[in-house]
Amino acid sequence: MQCDVESPGPKSWKNVFLEEPGIILEDVDFCNTHMVLILRQGRKLRLCSVNLPLPENIQVPAHLSDFHPLDLPLPDHVCQILSGPNYDYYSSTMRFTISSPVMPDAVVDYNLLNGKWQIVQQQNMLHERTKVLYGNAFASSAGKLSSDGADLSSEDLGDCDWNELSEYYACEYYDVPSKDGVLVPLTLVYSRKHKQEGNPGLLHGHGAYGEILDKRWRSELKSLLDRGWVIAYADVRGGGGYGKEWHWDGARTKKMNSIYDFVSCGEFLLEKGIIQENKLAGWGYSAGGLLVASAINTRPDLFRAAVLKVPFLDVCNTLLHPILPLTAIDYEEFGFPVDHEEFLSIKKYSPYDNIQKDVPYPAVFVTSSFNTRFGVWEAAKWVAKVRELTQYDPERPVILNLTTDVVEESKYLETKELATETAFLIKMVNNT
Repeated sequence: MQCDVESPGPKSWKNVFLEEPGIILEDVDFCNTHMVLILRQGRKLRLCSVNLPLPENIQVPAHLSDFHPLDLPLPDHVCQILSGPNYDYYSSTMRFTISSPVMPDAVVDYNLLNGKWQIVQQQNMLHERTKVLYGNAFASSAGKLSSDGADLSSEDLGDCDWNELSEYYACEYYDVPSKDGVLVPLTLVYSRKHKQEGNPGLLHGHGAYGEILDKRWRSELKSLLDRGWVIAYADVRGGGGYGKEWHWDGARTKKMNSIYDFVSCGEFLLEKGIIQENKLAGWGYSAGGLLVASAINTRPDLFRAAVLKVPFLDVCNTLLHPILPLTAIDYEEFGFPVDHEEFLSIKKYSPYDNIQKDVPYPAVFVTSSFNTRFGVWEAAKWVAKVRELTQYDPERPVILNLTTDVVEESKYLETKELATETAFLIKMVNNT
C-alpha cells in the first residue's frame, strides 16, 4: 500500500500493484533504495527487486511489469523463500533464506544495486572439495580428494555454486486429478542412483490453515532416499501456495476435499508404478496427522505404514469443549460443531469417529507430548480404539510414543525421535 506522508491514515491508502491472475504476493521487504517482492506463480517462486522511490510518472495501482522489476538469481526447484532480519534500513544488501527439496537451506545475501549474491551459510552435504556425498563409500585411497582423484576447487564446480544436490537426487512434478476432477500438485524426490520401478515411498501432507507444505531438504530423509525410497509431497486443498480459494476449498464443511486429494495422490503413485503396492507410507504433523489418519480411515488398504506426529485426532470432542487451548482460527478451519451442518461435517471426517471395524489397518507410529497444543489424550484414545476395533495383525503394530519433554527444544531428543520414526518406516515397509 502507498499513502501521502501528510495523510497517513487508512482512508488515504492505495494499492501499488494491480491484482494479476495466477500471481500471489507472499511477502515484501524494504530498504531505502529497493523494495523486494516474493512472488508465487503456480509452483514457481520469484524474488524480484523494484527501485525506490517509485517512478512518479506511473499511476498506481499498476502492473508489476510497469516498474521494471529485476529478478534475483535463484536455484532450481525453489519451494520456499523467507526474508531475513534485514535490520539495517540503509543497507542495500538484503538477506533471504532459500529452500529447495534438493538443496540444504541457503542463507543468501543479495546486493540489490548490482544483483550479485553470496551464500553466507549452508549445510554442506558433500565431502570438502569433492563431489562425493556424505554417507557414500569414499574413495578407497585416503589420499584422493575426489572419487576420480581430482582436486576440485570451487572454481571447478561451476554450476554447483548453490550446493544443490540435483546431480544425486531428482525432483519431479505432477498434477493429480482428485475425486472431483480438481488437479492436485504432487512433488516427488528420489535418488537418481537407486530409483527403479516399485520403490517404497513416503507421502507427506498437511492441508490446513492455508499453510504451505514444508518441502525443504531434510537430512533425515537422506537415509530413506539412499535406500531407494521416493519422497512425495501432496499440496492438498486446505493448504497454502495457490490462493485463498484453494485454502477454503479444504476447510470447514469442505474438509473432506483435503482427504480425497491425499488419497488420490496415493492412488496415483501406485497406479503409475512409482511406488510398489503395499509399500506406501504416510506422514503428517499436527493437522497433517488429522489428514493422514482420515485418509487411513477412508482407504486403510492403500497404506502399509504411517507416522502421525502430535496429531489432531478427536476433532469433534475437542471443538465441543472450548476450555481446551483452541482459538477462533481453529473453528474457522475445522468447523463450529454447535452448527448442526458443520457438526455433521466434522463427524464425517474426524479420525476418532470413523475407524473401520474388523478391517486390517496399516502399521502406525503415533507420537505425542504432554506439552503440545492438542491434548495427549487424543492420540491415546485413537490408538486404543484402533487396537480395539480393527483386525489384529502382529506385523502391523499401532505404537504410541509419549514424551514428557518438549522434543522441539532439544536437538538430541529431536534426532532420536526422527531416527525412531525412520527405523519404524524401514522395518514396516521393507518387511512386506
